[in-house]
Amino acid sequence: MLDEDLGRLWQVAETMADAARAAILPYFRGVALETRSKLDGGFDPVTVADRAAEQAMRAVLARERPQDAILGEEFGATPGTSGLTWVLDPIDGTRGFISGTPTWGVLIALTGAEGPVLGLIDQPHIGERFQGGPGRALVSGPHGERPLKTRATTDLDAAILFTTFPEVGTPAERAAFDRVSGAVQLTRYGMDCYAYALVAAGQIDLVIEAGLNAYDIQAPIAVIEAAGGLVTDWQGGKAHDGGQVLAAANPRIHARALALLQGS
Repeated sequence: MLDEDLGRLWQVAETMADAARAAILPYFRGVALETRSKLDGGFDPVTVADRAAEQAMRAVLARERPQDAILGEEFGATPGTSGLTWVLDPIDGTRGFISGTPTWGVLIALTGAEGPVLGLIDQPHIGERFQGGPGRALVSGPHGERPLKTRATTDLDAAILFTTFPEVGTPAERAAFDRVSGAVQLTRYGMDCYAYALVAAGQIDLVIEAGLNAYDIQAPIAVIEAAGGLVTDWQGGKAHDGGQVLAAANPRIHARALALLQGS
């Protein structure tokens, strides 16, 4: 448990989310965005909105929590002295953002020595904010505020599975994903971080992805675990650093999906 005031830390997280909303929304839809790719020979887009949002969040931390470290997608790592790190993805799902879909989000996590302590998934256009941490698992939005609780599905043939890209990862990773996809009731694609929010909200059962970074998954880990689910890598270990990720609504559906990922 943190020796910090959790209420104050939540205030900082929400202030950052508010600042990111204000920075991003003027660029969403109806605005011609200049987009560049961060990959040579591939397409990993970044926009002025990504950079503006992370700068806005970093400005909040410079004012409110200068002692904490930062790991951000756009501006890298900044050291701190408190033992705590804010892990920031200003727009998770930039491909969706530039396409006008409301499936992208702002990801904010606070991480200690043991991993994510609290997390926030914010969808500015819809106005939904999913929060998870000690004593807090809730979503607020157009329909008010309500608790987050994951589903109790135990059988794969009744489960709903999401991933962002149909190709998932390497050919071997795609084959492992296909084993699970072939066993579930429904597979859907393209939701980015919003799929993890849907696990926490009790709408779906599984998210399986590969090739993630720490800033892609640390906030979803905190939110899903606070709501009763669990997130691991494909070996059942910690997924805090990204890579291969299996997010599940409950331990039983997790175990069944994990067995298929591992070829059992």
